[in-house]
Amino acid sequence: MSQAPHAAIAAHRFGLGEPDLEVIGNDPRGWLLAQIGAADAQRGSGLVDAAEGLRLHDAYLRRSRAARPISDALMASKPTEQQFVEHFRDAVQADFTARLVTAVTTTRPFAERLALFWNNHFTVSTAKASTRGLVGAFEREAIRPHIAGHFEDLLGASTRHAAMLRYLDNALSAGPHSRLVARLARRADPDERAPRITGLNENLAREVLELHTLGVNGGYTQADVTTFAAVLTGWRAPRLPRGQEASFFDAAWHEPGPKTVLGQSYPAGPDALGQVLRQLAQHPSTARFIATKLARHFVADDPPAALVDRLARCYADTAGHLPSVYSELVRAPECWMAQPAKLKTPEEFVVSTARVLRGGEAFVTRGREAIALMGQRLQAAPSPAGWPDRADEWLGPEAVWKRLEWSTRVAERLGRQLDARALSRRSLGPWLGENTARQLERAADGPQALALLLMSPEFQRR
Repeated sequence: MSQAPHAAIAAHRFGLGEPDLEVIGNDPRGWLLAQIGAADAQRGSGLVDAAEGLRLHDAYLRRSRAARPISDALMASKPTEQQFVEHFRDAVQADFTARLVTAVTTTRPFAERLALFWNNHFTVSTAKASTRGLVGAFEREAIRPHIAGHFEDLLGASTRHAAMLRYLDNALSAGPHSRLVARLARRADPDERAPRITGLNENLAREVLELHTLGVNGGYTQADVTTFAAVLTGWRAPRLPRGQEASFFDAAWHEPGPKTVLGQSYPAGPDALGQVLRQLAQHPSTARFIATKLARHFVADDPPAALVDRLARCYADTAGHLPSVYSELVRAPECWMAQPAKLKTPEEFVVSTARVLRGGEAFVTRGREAIALMGQRLQAAPSPAGWPDRADEWLGPEAVWKRLEWSTRVAERLGRQLDARALSRRSLGPWLGENTARQLERAADGPQALALLLMSPEFQRR
């Protein structure tokens, strides 16, 4: 293959789209390899960290309790759920803006795509109300700084983060034999201000094993889930953090005694979590699970077995050193097949449109609304498994119709200000097929040509 097809692949499959392939130069692989590193700091104002996000929750609860003697008419005009959403609105909108502006304007789109990939792998969602105001902080604090280290570090940062502890209910998980449970049991008249105890919660333990490391068939048992949940007890994120420490280990909540996970015994206390996560990060099932997900994201829904084998071997040989795995991916011939196989998610579609049209920050507000209408609400994945990474999940008739509607609106606004035919040649290069080029030439006017470009198979796929 010539360098021209490689430039198109680098721009769209590994990156987020470019208005002109000339920016990539004559060494597409080198262009990608130079981007490997920690993700860019998100651009934006009003961004809150996890500690401030927890204080927002505390402020809401205090305000709600103070306002309980309120008229039925006022409650009917502004339901509790609406009040809750409005309380966090500024923080959440700042997160949305920062995420999209950074993706649209970055000069390191491969690093940005990797940040988005890992943020979806370690999903935290506002589908759980207790995470509102924390999801953006999770991406900035747990994901973006660690995408270019060892997987163990990324795993540890995500597992211990306040947003993850709250999303998967570990913040209220107490060991059955913990000091806290024993103290509450001795109370004849329990204090209503005492923390709400749900018992031993296995959600975080199960998802770390199934979704973050080993995979559903990774070799763990229900007993491993239960004992790992016991290891996790004590890791909390209450609504009032300790200074800037949004999550911390509270020994009173921790289940005492040694625990055995995957055949290895760990002592009681905070150090056990890091030891278990190290074991999981170095497990052969984790190597294969991560290799498969990366290959699926960048190559095909059903990735080539040989590529998965090489990525898994690289992961194992480097103790999960992610830059080495990315480099192996970039150099893999399977990644440079000319035919695009993956379908852009709604977020990827809007971001790539903004980048190719040089829309900049002006695209962000309308783009955020469009992403939601196309079925992918930012910060609101439907489950801990995150958003799907297979094309057929995004190809329903309603979803495709929403893409067409948005493309038409964009084209009506911008189609007379640019030459979609020239743009297609600059941004897609050899990926532009004869049929699409012919349709663009036959378009009645600029808006129709731009709508055809945005909805073309070459632009919708990567």
